[in-house]
Amino acid sequence: MSKLSEILPDEVITVEQLGSPIGTLLDEEAETLGQAVLSRREEFAAGRTCARSALSALGVSPQPILRGLNREPIWPAGIVGSITHCDGYCAAAVARDHRIESIGIDAEPNEPLPDGVIREVALEDEIRALESLTSEHVNWDRLLFCAKESVFKAWYPIMKCWLGFEEAYVTIDPITMSFQAQIRSNQLHTQETNSLCWHGRFTKSTNHILTALVIYR
Repeated sequence: MSKLSEILPDEVITVEQLGSPIGTLLDEEAETLGQAVLSRREEFAAGRTCARSALSALGVSPQPILRGLNREPIWPAGIVGSITHCDGYCAAAVARDHRIESIGIDAEPNEPLPDGVIREVALEDEIRALESLTSEHVNWDRLLFCAKESVFKAWYPIMKCWLGFEEAYVTIDPITMSFQAQIRSNQLHTQETNSLCWHGRFTKSTNHILTALVIYR
């Protein structure tokens, strides 16, 4: 089984959970879910449990990890992090914010995207590039989606706004097991450019694809 820690720097603490989601919710966390269905509550509890275990490794006392207006995790002061879960997998990654500004992780099943979804999340050039990737052990369309999800998770805590799928152009390097995201957004208000480039890494197992990137200050 590939591990999330393999694609993140040592200063980032990761906790992973395989199989059926297991975890508990603090009262405040349960309140934020309202009338969510059981499967959603179990995933949420597993994610928060992983996150608290990771925070404990940083010396942070147990506390509720609530949600912002757009369902993003609200981390304790001085902490950055990211949470992900999919069928059979859950993980959290956290770090002190001295050098790291944001973290984005995502996990997806290592299987093709449903019919038609790739054209909703990918640019034409990205789709053409996928056709040249031939490994039978990775579903590249799913990896592209997974990479974009990790980009968006890293983006939101910094910019506090949504990033459209079409605003992140992702290229995949199967040799180095890395990806590059060229972000072009009107939300980037700089004097010189409205684009930036982020680099991430990926790993995979028979059942899952994992992507991660860290944005340094």
